[in-house]
Amino acid sequence: MSFATWIAFVLAASIIAVSPGSGAVLSMSHGLSYGVKKTSATILGLQMGLLVVLFIAGAGVGSLLLASEVAFNIVKTVGALYLIYLGLSQWRAKIAVAGDLHAAAVLPSMGRRVLTGFLTNVTNPKGIIFMVAVLPQFISPAAPVLPQLLILAVTMCTIDLVVMHSYAYLASSMQRFFRDAKAVRKQNRFFGGLLMAVGAALFFVKRGAHATS
Repeated sequence: MSFATWIAFVLAASIIAVSPGSGAVLSMSHGLSYGVKKTSATILGLQMGLLVVLFIAGAGVGSLLLASEVAFNIVKTVGALYLIYLGLSQWRAKIAVAGDLHAAAVLPSMGRRVLTGFLTNVTNPKGIIFMVAVLPQFISPAAPVLPQLLILAVTMCTIDLVVMHSYAYLASSMQRFFRDAKAVRKQNRFFGGLLMAVGAALFFVKRGAHATS
């Protein structure tokens, strides 16, 4: 892989990461609810899911999924239903109240936050579609594939880590406006509604469509 090719991938990966999607919504939601530090577990899960999707696409399995109507629809349905479930859970999330003037969303365990992030990315068929469409453009068939995939994976995850933490930080900076139970409930319903909307939109994703994750 040449340096020029890598730079081109950095630009493409940056655009992918910044583009709003389920990962960005989840990072902002958890950033606002739990703060940046605790959202790092969620973002770690997102990166684990991203790695799985990237290597699935790189190994050619993604192409098989796109070639099979049944397999693609199964992945799409699972991903859509999971995001809708996640949004509904956020909508109905319990609120912990400490005193009369302070309220916060109940913090899930670290493992639960990691798993939520992982499942959000790994069940997103749009991510597989995009990776299958994009990765071959940056992989040279004349060189070993695995080292190139590792370089692309490290590059993409590094960029995505920075972007997702930025989303979480921007959201967490607004925490002071969500100190009472009513405000926290509105926040939960806003982000829960967004996640359900993203999940519902996945039902309309078609094979061969190019979309960001």
